[in-house]
Amino acid sequence: MTEASMPTRIIIGCDHAALRLKETLKRAMKARGIAVTDVGTHSEASMDYPDTGKIVAEKISSGEFTHGILLCGTGLGMSMVANKYPHVRAALCNDLFSAAMSRRHNNANILVLGGRVIGDILALEILNTWLETPFEGGRHQRRLDMFDTI
Repeated sequence: MTEASMPTRIIIGCDHAALRLKETLKRAMKARGIAVTDVGTHSEASMDYPDTGKIVAEKISSGEFTHGILLCGTGLGMSMVANKYPHVRAALCNDLFSAAMSRRHNNANILVLGGRVIGDILALEILNTWLETPFEGGRHQRRLDMFDTI
C-alpha cells in the first residue's frame, strides 16, 4: 500500500491494560498524518474490554470507518468481541508476518494487539507493516466473500 492509499483515519480503542500502548500508537499514526478517533478507555482504572471493543467493531461493521485498532492485555478478548460483527475481520498480530498476511490475504480491517504481550518497538513495526501492506484480492476476495455466508 502506498502512502497515498493508506487509511487517512483510524478508530482506536483499548482497555486499561493497553492504555500506554494505545497512546504510543496514536502518536505514531498522527505523525504519519492519520486522523485518529480514540473511543477510550482513557484511564488505567479497570474496565470491561467488550464495551470498547463493540464501539470500534460497530463503526467498522457499519462502514463509518474502514480501519480500526483494538488493544487489550493479550488481544484475545478484543479479537473475540470484534469478530462477532458482520464485515469485521479483526486480526490479532504478534509478529510482522501475521500483520502482513492479515492484510495481504485476509484484508483485515481491525488490527488487534496485546499490550501485555508485545513491546512498543515491535508494536510500532507491526502497525507500520499492517498499514503499508495492500490486499492482494483475487482468490483471496472469493474466500472473504464466503465469510458473509457463515
